[in-house]
Amino acid sequence: MKKIAMIFAGQGSQAVGMGKDFYENSKLAREMFEKAGDRIGVDFKEIIFEENDKLGQTAYTQPAILLVQMIAYKLFKAQCPDVKAELFLGHSLGEFSALCAAGAIDYVDAVELVHKRGALMQEACEGKDAGMMAIVGLDDASVEKICADAQSAGKQVWPANYNQDGQLVVAGNKADLASMEQTFKDAGAKRALLLNMSVASHCDILTPAQEPLAELMEKYIQDNFEAPVISNVTTKPYSTKTEAVKLLKDQLVKPVKYKQSIQAVAPEVDMAIEFGNGVVLKGLNRRIAKDLKTLNVSDMASLEKVKEEVCL
Repeated sequence: MKKIAMIFAGQGSQAVGMGKDFYENSKLAREMFEKAGDRIGVDFKEIIFEENDKLGQTAYTQPAILLVQMIAYKLFKAQCPDVKAELFLGHSLGEFSALCAAGAIDYVDAVELVHKRGALMQEACEGKDAGMMAIVGLDDASVEKICADAQSAGKQVWPANYNQDGQLVVAGNKADLASMEQTFKDAGAKRALLLNMSVASHCDILTPAQEPLAELMEKYIQDNFEAPVISNVTTKPYSTKTEAVKLLKDQLVKPVKYKQSIQAVAPEVDMAIEFGNGVVLKGLNRRIAKDLKTLNVSDMASLEKVKEEVCL
């Protein structure tokens, strides 16, 4: 039996039309679209399949991504019921999908939870000129020192996403980030690129969202884990509701250590399977742990390929 990590990407992996192949070819997918939409009072077909501004709004981006990921995962499980995960791992928002796949939260409850999480994040950033910046070609220690020095000078800048060697995303006040572009480049960064985002994830700006999110998680998360989930904050496994609530509350204001998590789990598993739109994590994994084989389930064709390779 292969040891498999089931993995899920975060915000930024969305695209118009994602999940449409599932929707058109699976009754289960259509039912999941309907139930998820009914829960939060939206038409997910309209949000995801048609050009509109909602897919770019955090409160809708998050449930849309999670919904497509859970459809991909449930279709895989329907085809391969005997394949069990050694562990679950997500990047930022993807940690909620990981919890869902692990059995700790129902997918419809998860859709409502991350819809409200997105709204809380947006609300916390209102009037703060929040933003994020990708730093490419600079080592982690240099980025961390520049951020620490900036904080000492009164600027709001924090390391937010450790994606791979030479790619670290920072978050904070957009004007402060813009003012530091040359500082990062002078230190050796190839690029310091402001991202098209109106929230500053995984930093202190989101502190006001922590307690309301914790209250929601207490309501929805259950003590029912098929396998451990890897924490973005600690890179360690957890498998209880108490740990999940605390760690995902912390995750709002602490950096996502995706690179370190993959480095930690790669020796423990034989392969990883990414569920949902695109191959964002597959690409990162190739650069973080080149010997970790990563498959993906993003449409019916890729589902069939994964089925042929891993199903008993």
